[in-house]
Amino acid sequence: MAEPESLRQIARSRAPLSTWLGVVLLFALFGVIVLAIIGPSPRGSDYEETRAKKRMENLKTSREDADKALNAYAWIDKNKGVVRIPISRAMELTIAQLAQQKPAAAGPIATPASAEATAGKPEAQAASPAPAGSLQPGVAPPAASSSPAAQSSPPASASPAPAKTP
Repeated sequence: MAEPESLRQIARSRAPLSTWLGVVLLFALFGVIVLAIIGPSPRGSDYEETRAKKRMENLKTSREDADKALNAYAWIDKNKGVVRIPISRAMELTIAQLAQQKPAAAGPIATPASAEATAGKPEAQAASPAPAGSLQPGVAPPAASSSPAAQSSPPASASPAPAKTP
């Protein structure tokens, strides 16, 4: 067994020069490895420029495909006889078809009955729509039932009904 004083001297002694040189060389080797890995990776504007060129090429091809689809004839389903026609031709056909049709008058707009107005009515009467001219602004429709609950209920909403145009 070694003497305690000799162990203390070894612990307090300075590291030899070769140890310091080894540590410095390890750091240098680590730096070289890092540069070898990071060095060839793309950096800066060159990388962004190539990505931008790729995006522009993709955009250009997608626009060309869309233009080709909008302005060319093609089969969609040959068995069913469904084809794709150019959009300008489709608009011409649609305009010609609509020009042959006679315009029809629009029907009346039915307003939904409020829940309060239908509360006192039987099921069959509540489901049937009221005649178009029977509703007046601010006036509740007459109650169909003669029960006291239906007679004492407040009038329907006080909001005006939409005006009919001739």
